[in-house]
Formats: sequence, C-alpha cells, structure tokens
Amino acid sequence: MYVVIFRATSGALDDDYAATAAALRELALREHGCLGFHAVSEGDAEIALSYWPSLEAIAAWKARAEHLIGQKRGREGWYTSYRVEIARIERAYEFPTAAAAP
Repeated sequence: MYVVIFRATSGALDDDYAATAAALRELALREHGCLGFHAVSEGDAEIALSYWPSLEAIAAWKARAEHLIGQKRGREGWYTSYRVEIARIERAYEFPTAAAAP
C-alpha cells in the first residue's frame, strides 16, 4: 500500500474550492481505487493523506482530467505552495484490532 502526502499553504479558498475538493475525493474513492482519504487544516496549512493499492493507481488518478483541472486551479489561486510525497507503507497496525473492535 502507498500513501500520497499532500501538504499545501492556502491562498484564496472559496466555495468552489470546497465543492471541487469534495467531488475529487469522491471520484478518487469511487473510481480510482483510493482506499482512504483524510485531510486537516490549521490556519493556512493543509495536509491530506490518501491511501492507494499501487503506484499505477496513483498515476491513473494523477492523469484524470478532473484532477488535472483541479491541480491547475490550485496553482492559479487556491494554493500559494504545495508539496506532494509518495511513500510505501511497510507496516501498519491499529488499536483496537479489527477483530476486537465492538
């Protein structure tokens, strides 16, 4: 499994940003094999983590037309800067374990 770490500094966020972000998240989860997506912001800092089964799934998502349009709009105003990192998850565990969860 892989994680895409997206860190950004916000610029001018508007209502269209929120709608676009929600639509892209749903599209990634529904049609591109995204296993999970979590985003948080504090002030003008945002971090989003998305989990993927393969590098091929990440590449297909990166090339999706709607995502490319969102990236362009982000560079043109929603973000003043961003950084993307892709990492392979070597080990994961949780508490309580899935078998023990109520």
